[in-house]
Amino acid sequence: MNTKKIYFASDFHLGVPTLESSLEREKSICRWLDHIKADAEEIYLVGDIFDFWFEHTYTVPKGFTRLLGKIAELTDSGIKVVFFTGNHDLWMRDYFIKELNVVIHHEPITRVYNNKTFYIGHGDGMGPGDRGYKLLKIVFTSKLCHWLYSRLHPNFSFWFARFTSRRSRITTGDSDEKFLGAEKEWLFLFCKDYLKQHKVDFFIFGHRHLPLELDIDGTAKYTNLGDWIKYRTYAVFDGQNLSLNKFEK
Repeated sequence: MNTKKIYFASDFHLGVPTLESSLEREKSICRWLDHIKADAEEIYLVGDIFDFWFEHTYTVPKGFTRLLGKIAELTDSGIKVVFFTGNHDLWMRDYFIKELNVVIHHEPITRVYNNKTFYIGHGDGMGPGDRGYKLLKIVFTSKLCHWLYSRLHPNFSFWFARFTSRRSRITTGDSDEKFLGAEKEWLFLFCKDYLKQHKVDFFIFGHRHLPLELDIDGTAKYTNLGDWIKYRTYAVFDGQNLSLNKFEK
């Protein structure tokens, strides 16, 4: 009998708001990975693991050595680790593939485990609304934009990215973390529409920063993974059921 489990977490946003709080969060994440590694078959890190990530040909952001070393330890031991790029770390290229032996996805994917179908993605730019960001994402993910940004000196480009990230949080505050009902959740509406033409048992997203478990017409389940800035939540599939749990208060 297979007792291995599939784990999901997202939105660590390492690097903010301060070095001290980010380091404390990183250590907690490493403790969580140590906690689950005994029965983990696969671990999905579903976007915005870093508050900003950009890879130059020979340069990556400094820091995060504890997490990177822990991931290398996991993959070396045979545990599959899957990364999704989010809206904060969408410029991830092949550094993690070569150095950490992880799998990287830039778009949502479908996977089947024990006859259960999973639809997994970060969740940014999906569902109705947010047209401004959807247009911005097209620009940001273009090869031309990537090439132009890579021409900037990292001292400036990294500072500018962190500055705009802080400004975004000041503007939105905690408003994004308020649940206003399922029919006002863009990702929930995306799931309902997607089910019209596809069979899915579990939808798993990040991005929202609010832990959610919502039933979809009695046929599927939408889970949002929350974040590790405030909630430290993660999901686990034990072969039959998917549950949303909290690691350390």
